[in-house]
Amino acid sequence: MNVEDLKGKTIGAAVSGGLDSCTMTRWLADHGVDVVGFTADLGQPDEERIDYVRDRMMRCGAKDAIIIDAKDALAQVGIDVIQCQAMYEGNYWNTTGIARHITVRALLPELEKRGISILSHGATGRGNDQVRFQLVSNMINPDVAVYAPWRDQKFLDAFPGRKEMIDYCEAQGLPVQATHEKPYSTDANILGLTHEAGQLESLSTPAGFITPGMGVHPKDAPDAVETFVVRFEKGVPVQINGKKVTPLSAIETANKIGGQNGIGIGIHAVENRFVGIKSRGVYESPAMTLLGQCYEFLLQLILDRRARRVFNQASADIAEQIYQGYWYDPATQALRASINVYNRLATGTMTVSLYKGQVSFDSADEVPHSLYSEDTASMEGVGDFDHKDSEGFLGVLGVSARALNSAGQSE
Repeated sequence: MNVEDLKGKTIGAAVSGGLDSCTMTRWLADHGVDVVGFTADLGQPDEERIDYVRDRMMRCGAKDAIIIDAKDALAQVGIDVIQCQAMYEGNYWNTTGIARHITVRALLPELEKRGISILSHGATGRGNDQVRFQLVSNMINPDVAVYAPWRDQKFLDAFPGRKEMIDYCEAQGLPVQATHEKPYSTDANILGLTHEAGQLESLSTPAGFITPGMGVHPKDAPDAVETFVVRFEKGVPVQINGKKVTPLSAIETANKIGGQNGIGIGIHAVENRFVGIKSRGVYESPAMTLLGQCYEFLLQLILDRRARRVFNQASADIAEQIYQGYWYDPATQALRASINVYNRLATGTMTVSLYKGQVSFDSADEVPHSLYSEDTASMEGVGDFDHKDSEGFLGVLGVSARALNSAGQSE
């Protein structure tokens, strides 16, 4: 599909109000396309007021611009991701990836209400977001076609990169914040910020180069320990520091407390994109990092070694599924169902200390399904573990060990 196919038609554009959104909206309008902008309110911390996005899109030529509140949905799925410990390649909490799933799910019904059958987006042809927009749309409503300007040769001829887009917006007088001087781009939602492009593409640029939007760098955090207490019930945070919370207020509270202590700020990652290239990003995710670490401390108490092995594999698989755009497919549903077996056991109060980017365990209380026993684990003469029982245990294990030697299989 190209812009010539769209002349005289109305399309729904998933827009954030940033450089890509403003550029493609004006460009499409100039080519005779009626653009209706749809923006998911994801609690973007870099937006002073979300309704300003509507104003910007209207000034860029949109026929209409609609804001859809998706904060609660994103916060709930953020808790789901924490329960799965779904960090892509070890340290990225999938904040942008999961937000794309929620955005598409929120926008498609609004397109349907207005009889719009084409969804457009500003994701580039070398990134992951184009995959997420496409696959989620196809899974939820395959009757909606997807148009991506960054895969349209006419658009590519006009805008080979960000420089040309900025030049175009400046010449058109469009209300964009991006400038040639701005050293990187940012994608924001309540779960986290992702910074990339510009000077961050150089590995000589340190992670500390970014200006945090959700807190402070660890080195700039207070020189004092702050205590954080969270109560989980069946995997869901229900209290923070003694106050009841919803998924949304839990994320908001943990963002504030974590951010001011440098938790989850300036996380560097060079990761493998789905399209086959590596990319470098610097991430912020205070709430996900803080609540995620507290949840990990709880999991350590309730998972035995077999459950831990199953959980870890499912966790890694779910993280990759989110990253690649498959949160809603049957494989993810099956993996999440296996994780939910453990979530039902994840009740307890976790107390941690926060200091300059570090989360340290303090205590665990009221964990009814904990497998940990001080008596059994003790090196003192207490508990019901009999040291002599290990003689037979090691004897059985020794049979196969000696067999390896006899067969010339051990080094």
